[in-house]
Amino acid sequence: MEIVTHEFFAISLFIFSAILLLLGYPVAPTLAGSAIIFALIGNLFDLFPIVLLGVIPNRIFSILTNETLIAVPLFIFMGNMLDKSGIANSLLENLGKLWGKAKGGLAYSVLFVGMLMAASTGIVGATVVTMGILSLPLMLRWKYSRSLSSGIVCASGTLGQIIPPSIVLVLLADILQGANETAAQISGDLAPNPVSSIDLFAGALFPGLILVIFYAIWIYIFGILKPNEISPPKIKELKVSYWIILKSISYPLILIFVVLGSILAGIATPTESAALGAVGSTLIAFLTTKIGSKTIRDVADSSVKITSMVFFILIGASVFSLVLRGFGGDRMVEDFLTTIPGGPAYSFLVVMITIFILGFFLDFLQIIFVIVPIVGPSLISMGFDPIWLGILIAINLQTSFLTPPFGFALFYFRGIAPKEISTKEIYIGVIPFIVLQIILLVLIYSFPKIVTYLPNLIS
Repeated sequence: MEIVTHEFFAISLFIFSAILLLLGYPVAPTLAGSAIIFALIGNLFDLFPIVLLGVIPNRIFSILTNETLIAVPLFIFMGNMLDKSGIANSLLENLGKLWGKAKGGLAYSVLFVGMLMAASTGIVGATVVTMGILSLPLMLRWKYSRSLSSGIVCASGTLGQIIPPSIVLVLLADILQGANETAAQISGDLAPNPVSSIDLFAGALFPGLILVIFYAIWIYIFGILKPNEISPPKIKELKVSYWIILKSISYPLILIFVVLGSILAGIATPTESAALGAVGSTLIAFLTTKIGSKTIRDVADSSVKITSMVFFILIGASVFSLVLRGFGGDRMVEDFLTTIPGGPAYSFLVVMITIFILGFFLDFLQIIFVIVPIVGPSLISMGFDPIWLGILIAINLQTSFLTPPFGFALFYFRGIAPKEISTKEIYIGVIPFIVLQIILLVLIYSFPKIVTYLPNLIS
């Protein structure tokens, strides 16, 4: 049958896997299982060389021995320790006391703590839930706008996608390095410049800070437009101890400065800095909250579960991409992108819109591990800088976390928000922050040096 071709199997595999994921089946076994099933069927039609599956053990071994990816469980441990030990709680409470009486002060406090937690955890779900539980009751008690309260908690919780050191950037760097090597083979470049997580950390620093500034500007504008919905009542319920406030702020700042500074200064690799962060967060927890063995056990258990999920998905996605390429799926994508009218700019636009739409339905890990390896080589071979491309993808994924009705940050927030906050108010609250992220994407596209300047300076 002429209809049964390599292209037919490649498209069917992608659609079949997407349907199973949308139906709620587990990601890793869905990707690996559907790929192996299609490989066996394709072999019956002499369209897939079954011997290709023999490289799966080598792929799994290379993932588990990848030194860069060792940073993932260590960063996860660091973030969990700061969360479960109560350090983040203390930080938000004390900043609320310092700024709470000013117009929008509590909103600025939430944004600042969200930025620090983003730089120390990188886990969107944990950050949104923690920020919501800690800050939302006080914001509602002080009659802050429900929509603004919802929007700032959700938006600040997603900053972990872009502000380094981010787990997303570590994983994205590893995938982009493979895409960069594939693109070099396409273009005939025998010695491509490597793409490391250090490059993405440096490239994300300015965009992350710009995004925080954008958020702060919106809070200020909201205070001008609706001053009665952002001003706290004239009460004296907060006693300020500047020493306690300084101490609660200084510990996380020092930890972030040491971890991120050692990476950008070239003193340590991301893996070494992540180990330093894990030890440092544990020491800070001992010094500030006197944690016990139960807290350490809870942190370790949570870190193991999250790490296992990440690596299980990575292995499943690796099997999926291997089979998809065995059917020629990578060549199909390359041919499609290179034949889009309008040249590379329109091809890039199509990919970004596709990632944005997929972000409504798929987790960021699925997009990083499945979509980026497919479209990355083609875009890089067209001349797009892989570091610049990676940061734009990361911001795009961050935007998808906030987009109604399927944004994951909205689901997390809805789970902890009181019934008095309607879903409509949550959606209205995040719209301005989505617009700000889109403005940032346009800004970076128009001025690539926002991303590339610091990586080039460091290298």
